[in-house]
Amino acid sequence: MDRRITAVLLASPRASWRHVADVLGVSERTVVRRAAPLFHDQTLRATAVRNPALYPHLIPMVLRIRCRPHRITAIAATLARRRDTVWVDILGGGDEICVVLFLNGRDARNELVLRDLPATAAVQSWTSYELLRVFPAGFAWSAGLLTQEESAQLWPGFDASPEPLSPLPGDDVLVDALIEDSRMTYEELAARTGKTARTVRRRMDALVEAHAVRLATEVDLALLGVHAEALLWIKAIPGALQETGQILSRHPQVRFTAATTGASSLLVAVAAADLSALYAFLTATVGALPHISDIEVTPILTGVKRTGLVRPTALSL
Repeated sequence: MDRRITAVLLASPRASWRHVADVLGVSERTVVRRAAPLFHDQTLRATAVRNPALYPHLIPMVLRIRCRPHRITAIAATLARRRDTVWVDILGGGDEICVVLFLNGRDARNELVLRDLPATAAVQSWTSYELLRVFPAGFAWSAGLLTQEESAQLWPGFDASPEPLSPLPGDDVLVDALIEDSRMTYEELAARTGKTARTVRRRMDALVEAHAVRLATEVDLALLGVHAEALLWIKAIPGALQETGQILSRHPQVRFTAATTGASSLLVAVAAADLSALYAFLTATVGALPHISDIEVTPILTGVKRTGLVRPTALSL
């Protein structure tokens, strides 16, 4: 039951206890009794992430950094402490880090790539990619713990193009509050922003519906039965890039899909129960797609930072 409640909150981070109960067919009292302690002890953490596509000053970049193995945990921890990193994972054989950053303009990007990384002796090399498009179906990821009918009550659809929206000057205060805790009440958000609760609710709904901000629930995926995570670096025929990305992003084992620059054209984050399930996904799902020409699979050894939050277990790195 804890896992299924968490799955609802992954797909719909601000779902009320009543709505969670209705989706799962249990009592609201059961949901409160099970979920409230998970937030209290930070097993679950509610946050939000800006969509850089709607914030022109942000440059979304992915770095694959090769390091000296004896220094990799220290470098990963340093990267995780940066405010502009969204996720930090240690990969494969323990000598590579994948980090996603939303860099604040060209100067910040150049300082990182031309100054900070070259000045770090333990960094041996790196490859950079820019995120061209994130496929929004992954926002409704629920670890495969919900039925299609249950998921439809949380995300009725994600393929429709959202209405265009331009961020307003007052949005930053609201979004910063959601990043701190995306389950703040409308009254709490109103106190933070100096607006009325009704105005805050209307503006937050507009930002979420336009994909300007993604509400998120952070949890250690091992608690959901995920024991084999991997990043797939996929080469797809350009004309089929959109179709391939959409198909993969809808799969229940895929938690993130994005089109990128660089040698690969798609970055896909897979969360599987075990290595056998990962193998089945690669052979049956990815292998069945006709427009993929090449794939590299890099297992994730440990997640240090996700959705902008440092994992509690990484604090000791």
